[in-house]
Amino acid sequence: VQLQASGGGLVQAGGSLRLSCAASGSWNSIDVMGWYRQAPGKQRELVATITPGGLTNYGDSVKGRFTISRDNAKNTIYLQMNTLKPEDTAHYYCNAPHRFTGVDYWGRGTQVTVSS
Repeated sequence: VQLQASGGGLVQAGGSLRLSCAASGSWNSIDVMGWYRQAPGKQRELVATITPGGLTNYGDSVKGRFTISRDNAKNTIYLQMNTLKPEDTAHYYCNAPHRFTGVDYWGRGTQVTVSS
């Protein structure tokens, strides 16, 4: 499975960005997909996950500001990020665990930088 993320960039605090992650290859070996992020000097943390049926889970720091969605026909997930804060600055990684083995697939990610 290959995960290709896009949509990062530089934005001012209070602004919005939308990330996309498209899965290709053996996409039928995955079901849950999600986003994680890692800032310099910090551990990677959960941003949000979504099941094929649309059940979502969010990290506490993004609840109410970020929305994850999914287009199963396109094997793509999206992350709408609103009211961005400087502390949202991080490299955002797309993730999908193998549905049977649990082994994680990771994309190379995309950088989000929020200026104050």
